[in-house]
Amino acid sequence: MADDRDGVALTNLDQELFPEAGATKRDLIDYLDAMAGRLVPVLRDRPLTVIRVLRGQDRFVQKNLPKYTPEWVPRASVWAEASHRDVTYALGNDRRTLLWFGNQRAVEFHPALARAATPQHPTHLIMDLDPPEGGTFPLAAAAARLVRQVLADAGLDGAVKTSGAKGVHVFVPLPDDVAADDVAAAQRAVAARAERLDPALATTAFIRDDRHGKVFLDATRAGGATVAAAYSPRARPGVPVSFPLDWAALDDVGPADFTLHTAPALLDGRDPWADTMPPPRPLPSDLVAEGHTIPVARVAAMHEGKRRAAARRKANP
Repeated sequence: MADDRDGVALTNLDQELFPEAGATKRDLIDYLDAMAGRLVPVLRDRPLTVIRVLRGQDRFVQKNLPKYTPEWVPRASVWAEASHRDVTYALGNDRRTLLWFGNQRAVEFHPALARAATPQHPTHLIMDLDPPEGGTFPLAAAAARLVRQVLADAGLDGAVKTSGAKGVHVFVPLPDDVAADDVAAAQRAVAARAERLDPALATTAFIRDDRHGKVFLDATRAGGATVAAAYSPRARPGVPVSFPLDWAALDDVGPADFTLHTAPALLDGRDPWADTMPPPRPLPSDLVAEGHTIPVARVAAMHEGKRRAAARRKANP
């Protein structure tokens, strides 16, 4: 059965969203419609990457807008250094755009870390806390408290949310003029300090085999990376949602508590992501300075991988 909302034609609404979703395309669009007032503020003016799940196909990442995109969808052109071309991203600036994306079966919404007009100035320092394979959410919650302690010791504060997968995201709001390189450095320093607080629980090891069952303190959400937005659904069984939490509630919940079906009613008219986000504070100079002495994890891991491969070849000529 077709539908029309705000001039957006909606089709195939009763199709299953994807296997194991337990939800239809209508459920997704109803969710985006109900949550637009909270989703738009976290997406506004940020180049938007989405994950779409077309019927009978594997999920895929979409950055560049397709040619059939309506002219009224807000957009921004961003130079992609990796592919040496301009990429036209959508901007999730209004309810109508969210409805259109829902009709395109866009399940996940991953905004850029900076606004399109100021790409060199991320708005938040972000820590992504990923429990080990087979690990539980309480491990990620415990690591989040390590991060919070590091932040407090540095005179900073952040808001926390479920990732919508199995981990936790901590967002620390920043002034508008902080350079991207300094934000990335501060993230590395926060992760290193949190690891020092409890090395039996948490690790900064980028190579998975080096984590040894610990929570990964992922400080690589910088530059061109993205993070699932607060309130974004995730393309996982049951369609969990990345949901804001009070710090005191971390031990009382799990990712499965917040889904496309349950999240709107839990809000009771509130916007906890906006309500719990502290005011921006400058990054301490010692935090930034320490971070600049720590190698970038992806680069260090690449070199270490090459070193290990060479060692294996030498040992097994």
